[in-house]
Amino acid sequence: MMKAQGITEQVKAQNQMRCVGLVNQIRACADEIIREELIYD
Repeated sequence: MMKAQGITEQVKAQNQMRCVGLVNQIRACADEIIREELIYD
């Protein structure tokens, strides 16, 4: 998912706060997918 969002080592090095925000967004999306597919299915 990180590759799909364009998070690279360069982004991590240049802007750590942006990278953290993007990773948190990915985690939230993954959590939502898990809840939808495993819990509510």
